[in-house]
Amino acid sequence: MKLTEKLGLSALHLLDPETAHGLSIKALKSGLAPVPGPVTSPRLCTRVAGLDLPNPVGLAAGFDKNAEALGPLSRVGFGFIEVGAATPRPQPGNPKPRLFRLTEDAAAINRFGFNNEGMEIISQRLANRPSDAVIGLNLGANKDSDDRPADFSKVLLHCAKHLDFATVNVSSPNTEKLRDLQGKAALSALLNNVIETRDELPRALPIFLKIAPDLTDNELQDIADVAQETGVDAVIATNTTLSRDGLQSAHKHQAGGLSGAPLFEKSTRVLARLSELTEGNIPLIGVGGISTAQQAYDKICAGASAVQFYTAMVFGGISLAAEIAIGLDKLLERDGFENVEYAVGTKRKDWL
Repeated sequence: MKLTEKLGLSALHLLDPETAHGLSIKALKSGLAPVPGPVTSPRLCTRVAGLDLPNPVGLAAGFDKNAEALGPLSRVGFGFIEVGAATPRPQPGNPKPRLFRLTEDAAAINRFGFNNEGMEIISQRLANRPSDAVIGLNLGANKDSDDRPADFSKVLLHCAKHLDFATVNVSSPNTEKLRDLQGKAALSALLNNVIETRDELPRALPIFLKIAPDLTDNELQDIADVAQETGVDAVIATNTTLSRDGLQSAHKHQAGGLSGAPLFEKSTRVLARLSELTEGNIPLIGVGGISTAQQAYDKICAGASAVQFYTAMVFGGISLAAEIAIGLDKLLERDGFENVEYAVGTKRKDWL
């Protein structure tokens, strides 16, 4: 990390976390972030769910909720970017404070509640996206919606022409009863509806499903079955957790979803189990607790075809995107993999 970035992070950590997050987006838009450009190599180039990625290290949804900094984010080293979540109508989200920095745990707790400017504004920004990046949108439902399943299709229909993929997010713990949509019958109906909407589009668009880490083995089996039956193109494992095991920070009892370092092991075990249940038939994207190239590599070896991260940037800065991708390339070279796809799932059993 450059000295200027380190000083900037130190200054941001003196501020309220949500204010600091807003300033980091403004800094990106102002051109204050490092821009190493695309990080790629023959080992890192990969194809996931029909998408050609320069590298398999992506930005998780939640950092750029309103698609404000697509240009700068496409140049800091990520292989793909996911923005949102977007809902049909703008909504303010939950009352503040709703974001907590757990420095001692290298973690964060948020209870944002799908705060965003709505699909109309987000779609307008996506229309001006960089053409040489792989960009997806996390689909959400309005908190006061009379028909939440229909909301996902509504956002997809409105924004699809500007996207490379879309993610059905039923795993946020911050919208009441949203996770109920992970149940087998509800999830099947929701995904079938979204995929029917996708199939009406003039251009094919991969549909991803994002799941929670707080699932029983039976629930994971149901999700594996539904994902394969409905034909989703990839599963993102996982979103934030409700667990508070082993935390040290004074904020550990705050309500909301926990992300960052404490989530790594739990989310990786869920990933590995899902890889086993789907027998490699569906690409998996590993998320949760990644802050180093080794951890990204661990997720890939556990069964992920690509990875995403976000919270680690709170502590390590935006330059982590390039650092992790470059480091991953070196690890693949060390272990004799000509391409990242050959490493996928090679150590899955270690996590089961």
